[in-house]
Amino acid sequence: MAAVRGALIKHLRVNATPLPLLLLRNPKTIPNGLFNLTFNAIRRFSDEVMGSFLDKSEVTDRVLSVVKNFQKVDPSKVTPNAHLQKDLGLDSLDTVEVVMALEEEFGFEIPDNEADKISTINHAVEFIASHPQAK
Repeated sequence: MAAVRGALIKHLRVNATPLPLLLLRNPKTIPNGLFNLTFNAIRRFSDEVMGSFLDKSEVTDRVLSVVKNFQKVDPSKVTPNAHLQKDLGLDSLDTVEVVMALEEEFGFEIPDNEADKISTINHAVEFIASHPQAK
């Protein structure tokens, strides 16, 4: 499979010359023939997504609120540095429920492989604040 992939990539490669950074930032200044090449060759976020990341302090406040409202948590122990299992006494199923509550709060699904990495409130805040679909 790797040999087929390598052969295919070898035949599909296109020689490209880098455009000046000014042209990449402002595609309207690119001559007509290059615009299509640049538009298709550059991967970038749409303007809607670029400005939609949530403020980290807002995310922190909302995550703390969700965790404090969880039934099995003593709200006085909830801090930004708290570990979900060690400090708050949650087991693995409780942690899954907290992640589900965070998904509901922020309006997007956290993939299982990322959810497994969330062991502290700070981990949750970092992941959510860096996710473009968080609302």
